[in-house]
Amino acid sequence: MKVATCVIQLSLEGVFSLKDKRRIVKSILARLPQHFNVAAAEVDHHDTWHIAGIGLAAIGTDAGYLHGLLEKAVTWIETTRPDVPVIDYEIEIF
Repeated sequence: MKVATCVIQLSLEGVFSLKDKRRIVKSILARLPQHFNVAAAEVDHHDTWHIAGIGLAAIGTDAGYLHGLLEKAVTWIETTRPDVPVIDYEIEIF
């Protein structure tokens, strides 16, 4: 059994309140599990307006498949939300 995690840092430059940030982040977090077989949560920068940290997790038997799945999830965020650029992301497989 393999466990894959991905931490994604998002830039929220046009956001001026935590309410706006929550609206954007909750929308992304609600849609990721619908499109990919992953668990998703906000994991960092809870009180900062201009940056968000999202964590993804997936479990499987093939490390290559899990890595590709998380890469596709990051690409999906970049494609569907061009207003929220991905600053950085890190994938780890255990």
